[in-house]
Formats: sequence, C-alpha cells, structure tokens
Amino acid sequence: MKFKHYSNEDYEAVCGFLIELNRENQNHINWNWARFEWMMEHPEFDKSLTESIGLWMDGEEVVGAAIYDMYFGEAFCGVLPEYETLYPEILDYAYRELRNENGLGIAICDDCADKINMAESAGFAPAEQTETVMRIDLIKELHADLPDGLQYAELDPVKEPYAFQWLLWQGFDHGTDKAEFEREGDIISEIPEFRKHFDPALSVAAKNSDGEYVSYCCLWYSDKTDYAYVEPVCTVSSYRGKGVAKAVIYEALNRARSLGAKKAYVLSDMSFYDRLGFIKDKQFTFYWKRGN
Repeated sequence: MKFKHYSNEDYEAVCGFLIELNRENQNHINWNWARFEWMMEHPEFDKSLTESIGLWMDGEEVVGAAIYDMYFGEAFCGVLPEYETLYPEILDYAYRELRNENGLGIAICDDCADKINMAESAGFAPAEQTETVMRIDLIKELHADLPDGLQYAELDPVKEPYAFQWLLWQGFDHGTDKAEFEREGDIISEIPEFRKHFDPALSVAAKNSDGEYVSYCCLWYSDKTDYAYVEPVCTVSSYRGKGVAKAVIYEALNRARSLGAKKAYVLSDMSFYDRLGFIKDKQFTFYWKRGN
C-alpha cells in the first residue's frame, strides 16, 4: 500500500477506480468516471492544482482517492469497500490539502452510515447543502418528436468549438449578445482538446433550419458499466417549453441504450427530469469541517 500525488499518467487508473467504486452499489454515483472526465476539461476546472489530488495505491490499482471539485473547498473522498479502514486517513488528507479559507465540504450518501460516522468523528458536521442523483431505467425505447423545422445533429466540441460554447452560453442563461460572448475570449480558448472517452454519437443536439444549434444533451457511457451519465443539458431560451429538450435527451438515451446502457443518471433534482421519467435515486448531504 502506498500514497501518491496524481499525475496525468494516473488518469485511466482513476477512471477505473471510480468504475469499481460504483459497481456493487451506487452510493458514490454522484462521483463517477464520467463526472471526473467532464470536470477535468471544464473551463472552470483549476488544472494547476491537480498534483494535490491524493491517491492510495495497492500495486498499480487505485483503491482510494481525495479529489477536489473544480477548485479547493469541496472534495470527493472515496475508498473501495475492502480498504475502508483508509477512509479516516483520506478525510484527514483532504482537509489538510484541499480546503480553502472556509474549510472543506464533502458530499456523503445518506445511506452510508459508516462513512457519516467516520466523517463526524473527524470533525465534519452536516450542513443544509445537499445534492440529488436521479435515475431512469432504459427498459424500452423512449419516444418524443422534435418540433417541425428542427433536426438531430451530433455536436463535437473539438470540431465545432465556437458553436458548442455559443450554445452553452445561451443555454445557461448568459444572454444572447454574441459580441459579449466573443469578448469572453478565455471561454472559447478553453475548449477541451481531448476527452479520452468522448463519443460524438452520444453528443446530441437539435439544429434549426438556419443551421443554428438550439438544444443539447451529452451522455457518457463506458462498456465497463451498465449506466450512462447525463452532462450537460441546455436549451436556448427561445426554444424552451416546446418539447425540444425532451426529444434531444430521449434520442441520446436511446443511443446509449443501443450500446448497452441499462439506466442513466443525472445529478439534479429538477422537476423537469421527473416529467421525463427520472426518479430520485440517491440523496447526498454535505458535511463540512470549517477552517481555523
């Protein structure tokens, strides 16, 4: 057993660890390999801190990890079941190395009484802050029609970085002023050059007759798991309430189902997903240890 700081060469091992962590149950599904991959190339992710990620190794296998969430102050702490005695050590490392001026918050599944007890023994206390993971079972093909004048398209952020970021800019309510968008040069320049497991067939958009992308859903799927992960979803404001997002999400889910996915997860508690057939699957409470 040994400890090491993360390096780029550990990427696949960390993905493998997160897959194994969620194999027997989904008590850590809020942190899965797909969220890790999405986060690592997110424009807001602080890559300068990656060496602070802590890994606990048994030979070449990652068996425990402390990973900050985008930047210091919130983190994920996880350990494979047979190595659970390492959890207090992982918590201690995360607090020492990944906290900010407010301390450190970690999200723990409400079903994990043992993890909660260990966190509270380490000085973490529950907060009102929570996050919810919702699930849809992909038992049969889902059906929803795109409105007239729209068609499905695959949107690859590497091949079409401007169109991708412009869609996300509008879809996440930054406005419709293209000049303002273009002034945010750091956004466009931070397009991911490479995502190891990205599948463009699961990066589904709706395009109008003018060739403009108006809605988007990206799914992440590995044949080493039985689930897909939804991240991100957005629709420009002028196309909301027309069933566009539902059709795009269902199209992406059907494609994941054809690849072998039995279910899909999304980190959300929006009633929108209730209406699509998702159910609340896991609830996570944040536990905080405040700074001195």
